[in-house]
Amino acid sequence: MDVNLRKDRMTKNERWVALLNRRPLDRVPVCGFTGGFSLVHTGLSIADFYNEPRKSYESQMRVAEKFGFQEIPRIAYAGFGGWEFGGEIKWPSGDFAQAPMILKYRVQKADDISGLSMPDIKTAGIIPNIMQICRLVDESGSPYIWGLICGPFTIAGNICGMNTLARWLIRNPEAALRLMTLATEFMIDLAQYYADSFGAPRVILDIGDPSTSNQVISPKQFENFVLPYATKLADRVLGTGIKHIFLHACGEQNANLPLWSTVPLGNPGIVSVGHEVDLDIASKYFPGHVIMGNIEPALIQTGTPDRIYEAARVCIIKGRKHLGGFILSPGCELPPLAPEPNVWAIMQAVSDYGWYE
Repeated sequence: MDVNLRKDRMTKNERWVALLNRRPLDRVPVCGFTGGFSLVHTGLSIADFYNEPRKSYESQMRVAEKFGFQEIPRIAYAGFGGWEFGGEIKWPSGDFAQAPMILKYRVQKADDISGLSMPDIKTAGIIPNIMQICRLVDESGSPYIWGLICGPFTIAGNICGMNTLARWLIRNPEAALRLMTLATEFMIDLAQYYADSFGAPRVILDIGDPSTSNQVISPKQFENFVLPYATKLADRVLGTGIKHIFLHACGEQNANLPLWSTVPLGNPGIVSVGHEVDLDIASKYFPGHVIMGNIEPALIQTGTPDRIYEAARVCIIKGRKHLGGFILSPGCELPPLAPEPNVWAIMQAVSDYGWYE
């Protein structure tokens, strides 16, 4: 596929400010969730994304500039919380490892919960590296900082293992709720740390909660165990002065959307959905927020440029109708080994169908 892109009329920073202040844009913004892709694309290892904040920042910036992405460099991964609460992790290595993996959970049985203490926000696990990359973004003059906290249910599952947490929802709900409470308080403290460090209005706070997928729990379990804590966390985050919550509701979340839609996400929030959720449905439930998505990541890895172009076109046609604002992206992280022609196909679709005239 030959690439012939229209020239942007706005910078990345101008587009962010316009999007989050409900002003007109030149074109549909594209966030790649580039993560490991940036590092591989610039000749570094995926582990460097998490261990080398300056290298990670520079590679993400280079890839964003090359492809025209809206990326704000950040460190994020679904296993967050496991290491921070005292578990052990393994850094990604080899062709098929995309993120740190939890090797040993801090909580093995319910009695272990009583021995848990709240992590030191400034030193726990990967947080110092996250904050270092945020400082580099701050020094660059970016209008916004992207901070990771994750959702309480995902954090709780990373402390004890998702299989264990899912069993406890049925057999030992008290243990599950104790972990959820700890996870929520930890995330509230971390949100305040971002607000204090960079100024609350500049922070976009990433509450990824992939473990709440209906592939893991039922809508009723979501309502009883997830919703109260997600709502409390969001309320407290917005209480710090942070204005924009980024909710990454990954996986099969269709039955949860009516409940997610009651959680306050700011003005506006950003709602990212996986390829399992139709963008028209997401638009219905989140009319006042920016929606983001949702090209299937596996397709970007294995499909042809023509197929990726068509998938991106369909997302653009649906998403650009959404009055709250739209960001085109993969349904989750861009595969680290995605072929470059497939990535350019996304940008060609934006050039052909994503301009606001």
